[in-house]
Amino acid sequence: MKVAVVLNTSWNIYNFRLNFIKSLLAEGHEVHTIAPVDDYTHFLTEIGCIHHNVKMDSRGANPVKDLGLLIELWSIYRKLKPEVVLHFTIKPNVYGTLAAAILGIPSVNNVCGLGTVFLKDNLVSKIAIWLYKISFKYPSKIFFQNPDDLKLFVSRKLVTEQKADIVPGSGINLEHFTPADFQRNETFTFLMISRLITDKGVLEYVEAIQRFKQQGIKAKFQVLGAIDPEHKRGIKEKTIAKWIEEGTFEYLGTTDDVRQFINDADCVVLPSYREGTPRTLLEAASSAKPIIATDVPGCNHVVENNINGLLCKIKDDKDLADKMMQMQAMDNARLQAFGKNGRIKMESQFDEKLVIKKYLAELKNIQIAS
Repeated sequence: MKVAVVLNTSWNIYNFRLNFIKSLLAEGHEVHTIAPVDDYTHFLTEIGCIHHNVKMDSRGANPVKDLGLLIELWSIYRKLKPEVVLHFTIKPNVYGTLAAAILGIPSVNNVCGLGTVFLKDNLVSKIAIWLYKISFKYPSKIFFQNPDDLKLFVSRKLVTEQKADIVPGSGINLEHFTPADFQRNETFTFLMISRLITDKGVLEYVEAIQRFKQQGIKAKFQVLGAIDPEHKRGIKEKTIAKWIEEGTFEYLGTTDDVRQFINDADCVVLPSYREGTPRTLLEAASSAKPIIATDVPGCNHVVENNINGLLCKIKDDKDLADKMMQMQAMDNARLQAFGKNGRIKMESQFDEKLVIKKYLAELKNIQIAS
């Protein structure tokens, strides 16, 4: 089959869907990737994908730009004539699906996360939900990354139960993220892996760190992830610079390989407001690291409280600090148990092979139907 895979960045395809793409190629499918060109695009073409550049601003809603994206995707699909289009991330899910529907091309969608659309009640959210309702009539299958998101879409009549299914996020490569020998740092080290935007709970993490310092509790705090001040909910560079200068946390920048940073930490923290299935938590759990995350959809499907980590309240820096202090106070045996339980959970529920299997099965269904 001629399969088109559409995301908001080539980086996203390379980092989260590479083995899926390789599986499609191994099955004999002709794979066309559609995303803005970036430093990772060449990796896709080198393994055999045919890439198509598209303009896409994932930072917010702009009616003119979004209409332009719809037209651009329609134009690419019309020329390419794929037998199926696989959409990931919000804008491809909405505008890519409409473009495919106009041309009568089957599509499969993946709701990677809800963004802020369902966290706020304003005009932009109402328009976005309406667009979901219109566009999600057309895909043959819509995969969700956690049951809460699926239930929400069904309850709002945005999708039918018959079309909806669940996959464990993008899954995790268990051979790539493996546990290192347990070793506790002399100074207990917390690591947050995230873009520096408010929805990820960065402000709560900083406030929790301040509580540690006010109580005179010694620990090390790190942040790994991109600074994105142009994002609608991005944190200003001068604010981040001030935190770094004051020694609030150690900023590690960005990396193409997070494994060493995870292995060097004692605990991974993600106080996010809502997720699909957070990749950073899958990577941490697969590496047998204890986790602290918010008790919200997405996070609480990866972290089981007092099993492989601790869950804290959303937007509550005091509770986050309390959970971090609890984690630091644990003995080595309990930390190791949390790590071991997380690894077992990844092996049984989040292996990326489970995701790939579902997609390949859906492609066969589409092939048979056509």
